[in-house]
Amino acid sequence: MADRQDSVTRASEAAVALRRELHRHPELSWREVETTKKIAARMAELGVSVIKKGFKGTQCGLVAEIKGAKPGPTLMIRADIDALPVAEDPSHDVASECAGVMHACGHDAHAAILAGVVQVVQEHRGELCGAVRFLFQPAEEAGPGSGAPAVIADGALEGVDAIIGEHVQSQMPAGKIGWKKGPMMASADIWDIVIHGKGGHGASPHRAVNPMLCAAALVPALTAIAPQEVSALEPVVVGIGAIKAGEARNVIPDTCTMCGTVRCSDMETREAMPERFRRIVDGIAAAWNCTADLKYEKVYPVTVNDPDVTDWILDVARAEGLEDRLVEREFAMGSEDFSYYGEKIPAAYFNLGMGTDAPHHSAEFRVDDAVVPLGVKLLSALALDYGKSRGK
Repeated sequence: MADRQDSVTRASEAAVALRRELHRHPELSWREVETTKKIAARMAELGVSVIKKGFKGTQCGLVAEIKGAKPGPTLMIRADIDALPVAEDPSHDVASECAGVMHACGHDAHAAILAGVVQVVQEHRGELCGAVRFLFQPAEEAGPGSGAPAVIADGALEGVDAIIGEHVQSQMPAGKIGWKKGPMMASADIWDIVIHGKGGHGASPHRAVNPMLCAAALVPALTAIAPQEVSALEPVVVGIGAIKAGEARNVIPDTCTMCGTVRCSDMETREAMPERFRRIVDGIAAAWNCTADLKYEKVYPVTVNDPDVTDWILDVARAEGLEDRLVEREFAMGSEDFSYYGEKIPAAYFNLGMGTDAPHHSAEFRVDDAVVPLGVKLLSALALDYGKSRGK
């Protein structure tokens, strides 16, 4: 165990240096070319094979693999690598050097932690049964067209028995490991509505059909879906993000646009949402003598943690002396494209607490590098244990 801990310490030091390098040079979704090159270079330094580079016809993202000397199942560990269009607070000790782009969600830490795990597993590959694949995934933040479906479409899950992943959390106590069985994070779908009325002079509203009045009626009607059509015990959020119409104070516009999101905790509820929207939008548009076009697009499924895989993660964490760090998480209304993997193979996702105040996706967000050794320690233990305890 001491030898493993020495490896974790060395790997964590290298991972912190890599995280800071990635943080200074962030890249947006589907533009992570240089990020991928840096990760590939690190794999080459460690003597680890890259079995897949680039997804969706790009040079973004890669899969590395370490095979053990003994037969066994294959575990995949995933880290996302993309940044966000956020201008970082320049007072940070380690700040982005790319104007308007920032690792504002900790994906630099995820990539660096996984690189550290690769180092530990490579040094201890003699203990490994089966294989471990390391997925450095692009474009988690892309929404429609995100990275996970592309990874699946390119066949990267073939031969994989289970997949795990983690996410750092700024507003979770430092050093804690957040876990949850079953549904952990909400689905996220998007909708757009174009309301068609009849434009006219502001002095003669009776000769026009004001689409903004229809939009105003839709706001309470759509947001009432959650409390009135779904059980109060089931989290659902219907969000309205923007309403746009008109250019002048004395002109009634022809059209008004609305857009927003829907987040659900239950897949059946999610499946019913498009029809609920259609019924309400058509009915209220007709009531206001308007017509309306609705576009409803499913984006991220509910993130569901396989109970058996989650139990295994907890067992390994306890065996590593991390019992006092384990905290059961409440269901979260945020979303993750890791959810796509759970629709294909057993999957589990957990959080690593940093205890910092700034929220994710903000200019003030920062990673506490103390989270890196914890992530490297736990994920390395999981990687080396999977084939032994979960072997076929």
